[in-house]
Amino acid sequence: MKCVTCNLGETRPGTTTMTLERGDTTLVVKKVPAQVCVNCGEAWLNEDTVARLETLLDTTVNNGTEVALQQYAVA
Repeated sequence: MKCVTCNLGETRPGTTTMTLERGDTTLVVKKVPAQVCVNCGEAWLNEDTVARLETLLDTTVNNGTEVALQQYAVA
């Protein structure tokens, strides 16, 4: 797919790091699967990946954790 951000590069399967915040909680998730532009590095996530990240954030918030770092893992 052509990158809609830079309009120059093509996207390829890869990984990215996502930082999610809710209230006083910050969750950093590494190695998140994404389509990544080879030119500008912009990343796009599919719906299943977004849903998994939302679940991870819900769990982190519910545990009362203020800052967390983890690698992405399929449930």
